[in-house]
Amino acid sequence: MLAVDSGGSGLRAVIAVAGVARTAPVTSAEPVRTGPRGIDPGHLLDQLLPMADRLLRAAGATELRAVAIGATGMATLGDAVRAELPAALAKELGVRRLALAADAVTAYAGALGHRPGAVVAAGTGMIALGTDLSAWQRADGWGHLLGDCGGGSWIGRAGLEAAMRAFDGRRGGSAALLARAEEMFGPAGDLPGQLYPRTDRPAVLASFAPQVAACAPLDAVAAGILRAAATHIAEAVAAVSPASGPCDVALTGGLFKMGEPLLAPVRAELAKQLPHAREIPAEGDPLHGAVRIASDLAAGGSTGGSTLPHDGRMLYIRTENDS
Repeated sequence: MLAVDSGGSGLRAVIAVAGVARTAPVTSAEPVRTGPRGIDPGHLLDQLLPMADRLLRAAGATELRAVAIGATGMATLGDAVRAELPAALAKELGVRRLALAADAVTAYAGALGHRPGAVVAAGTGMIALGTDLSAWQRADGWGHLLGDCGGGSWIGRAGLEAAMRAFDGRRGGSAALLARAEEMFGPAGDLPGQLYPRTDRPAVLASFAPQVAACAPLDAVAAGILRAAATHIAEAVAAVSPASGPCDVALTGGLFKMGEPLLAPVRAELAKQLPHAREIPAEGDPLHGAVRIASDLAAGGSTGGSTLPHDGRMLYIRTENDS
């Protein structure tokens, strides 16, 4: 099976056998383009086919039983990919079992497998995905202008706002965050000119989030920002968690590498808002999730095998029996 994770830094892919990766991941040099039609299926294919050939040779294999691709934007920007990729992969690789998943779904599959529960994927942005195994529920992930509340760009922006309040002498400012901001970006008065013209503003804002975490143990404003972020994250988890029955919750993504300054308030909020839930370590990453989905697909006959919910956008399955 071929498992693929397509994100903001490019493609990662492995060959798997019986649910276990048999090759080291191969990576692409650039992320797949998006345009007026959403994710560009031609650009994805141009990158994926050489990677698949390299992986098959490394694994000593000649054919693929299934392919699973998890991609950022697949749920909302994947119409062209869903329309064109099944036939293209059948022609180029001879594979007729294909799963196209939102990256949040592969994150869920990697973290929890086939259990009911919820997964938070938090980095620059923040999205929560949950299921009772009958349907998917999603909260947030709407980008830094409309949401991603509690994510890296949200925390970084709140920290920089507190820095600018201190620069102005307004209430709610933080001298500690102002000092950190000027260390990173230069004079505070020049910050708008540095930030607003950038096309990568979410990433720039998120780059300041670790500074907020570093200040939090001794700075009440920074600690308050992380408590507010934790409330947003827990609210998103509560919105997507199964209404009854068992509920495991996994926290995934680079944001949680900030450690206890964020994890402690998140866990406290989860305990308050979801006392029946159990927070557990993620078993694997999104590429591991794509391996699991590909293995299910290879073994599962015409239904695709997985007990995770199938639908037209979050987890789209095509098999040889589909017309």
